[in-house]
Amino acid sequence: MSTFTKREPTRLYRWLVLVFVSLTMFGNYYVYDCIAPIADVLSKQLHFSDSNIGWLQAIYSVPNVFMVLIGGYVVDRIGTRKAIFIFGVICLVGSILTVLSGSLLYFHFDWWFIHSAFSVPVMAGGRLVFGLGAESLIVAVTTAVAKWFRGKELSFAFGINLMIARMGTWLAQNSPTWAKSSYTNWRGPLLISVGFATLCVIGAIIYWVMESYAEMKMDLGHQGSTDKVVFSDIFNFGLSYWYIVALCIVFYSAIFPFETFAIKFFIEAHGTSRELGGFLVSILTAFTMFGTPIFGLFVDKVGKRALLMMLGSVLLIPVYLMMAYTQISLYVPMAMMGVAFSLIPAVMWPSVAYIVDQSKLGTAYGLMTMIQNIGLAGFNLLIGWANDYRHAGPDNPAGYHLGMWIFSVLGFLGVFFAFLLRQRETGPHGHGLESITTATASTAAA
Repeated sequence: MSTFTKREPTRLYRWLVLVFVSLTMFGNYYVYDCIAPIADVLSKQLHFSDSNIGWLQAIYSVPNVFMVLIGGYVVDRIGTRKAIFIFGVICLVGSILTVLSGSLLYFHFDWWFIHSAFSVPVMAGGRLVFGLGAESLIVAVTTAVAKWFRGKELSFAFGINLMIARMGTWLAQNSPTWAKSSYTNWRGPLLISVGFATLCVIGAIIYWVMESYAEMKMDLGHQGSTDKVVFSDIFNFGLSYWYIVALCIVFYSAIFPFETFAIKFFIEAHGTSRELGGFLVSILTAFTMFGTPIFGLFVDKVGKRALLMMLGSVLLIPVYLMMAYTQISLYVPMAMMGVAFSLIPAVMWPSVAYIVDQSKLGTAYGLMTMIQNIGLAGFNLLIGWANDYRHAGPDNPAGYHLGMWIFSVLGFLGVFFAFLLRQRETGPHGHGLESITTATASTAAA
């Protein structure tokens, strides 16, 4: 009687799994970034203030302060495929509510001032539901990627995962060009986002089928850590971890809240069309799509992780002031931001795995994501307030300067925390961030 020995999944099967599970994040990213291109439309047609628009993005992060704690636990308890499907469905429902609530109000209230007063909370409610699923979906997908690629091409796989996800952002930012006719009304672009949100569910279903088949026929090996936060483990993390968390907060708070208002800023302060404004922001995304996996391969070969994060932070300092006070081509600062946004994430997230014990890695990532979302919520609201406080608009482009200074200060803080990290890692308490490469890892394994 013959015995059946399970073999590891083939490389082709693993990469197909990565593509389909990344499809869920592709749809997720599109829905998140669909608000920025219609910021000025919401302002004109629904009389939203910049504070209102900032709130639509900030409320996404608010539930994730808690959902990262719960989401990782759910992934741990029910497995990746069920978690990805559940969170994907929540994302789809949230995207539907965002456009459906406003549409119903539009037909019930004819006066713009009543419509405006009620549209903000109901649309924000849809974004809240979307946020409940979105970040936890990313946690579940990250866990799935670790499950399939641990001990193999993990860093490069994460880079490809982000590249596919950010294609959703790129399409959303360029939607004023390829979906120009839909921008005559604020509802059109949001309806398109619902179509992309269905990919969160479609990708989840395909991944469910592929993982179920693999569990029956293949040996998947180590299951990987989840993002379940165990509070007692927090006290065991060293200074290097907290420096990375601090850098994570200031870096992403300088990028995503800027993207929220960037197209509106380009239109009103630089006189661009909406199509050009969307394309300029998409330059940032295009750099990350291809630059993140390339930088991931690079850092695996050379090490110097803290130094590279410091250099990436330096690039952020001048870009906002260049856009605020000079007439230099906007392509220049956006390209500089693109390099920084490709480099730092490619180095930052894998670095945590070198300084935190493997058994606590899920806790470390969950806590890092939780604190990151606190920063994103706060700075989306702060920049919206700053723009309103200074009466930023087409008649007062200088009103945007306060927000640009806030972003620049975040760049300075990024350099500071990266410098502290490098000092720590080159001293007696270092974890090898500056020295570990694929060559040294292979030698150690041998």
